[in-house]
Amino acid sequence: MPRGGSRQVDRKRADVSDAQLPPRPDYHPGSAQPRLNRPLRERYPQIRPTSGYGDPRIRHTGPGPGAGTEQEPERSSKLNARLVLALTVVVGQLWALTVTVNEWMEGNTGTAWWGAGFLVLSFLVVIALWLLDPKDR
Repeated sequence: MPRGGSRQVDRKRADVSDAQLPPRPDYHPGSAQPRLNRPLRERYPQIRPTSGYGDPRIRHTGPGPGAGTEQEPERSSKLNARLVLALTVVVGQLWALTVTVNEWMEGNTGTAWWGAGFLVLSFLVVIALWLLDPKDR
């Protein structure tokens, strides 16, 4: 079939499909329900033109002076050091768990029990780090 003939068929199909569409309804802004078309001040009486910036109930906006800066650098460094130690122990536990499971699956139960002991000891170290300074929580 020639190329031009197929285009004419496509145009005919497009004309037919457009003719089958129902006519679009007229557009009217607003809602079909009259109660929803009231002015904003009637729908929401609690919203006033000065709500927010002129509201007398709002005394302080934003976080205040000094926000975003470190207020207690000693505490922050202590918490960061504890976090690094705990994450190092967690990574060690994941490695030990992998090695322990591999040894257990190979049948080396003696090595696997040593690995399990290491995992328990690592967990106790993390608990000790957590209990070190309870007033930081």
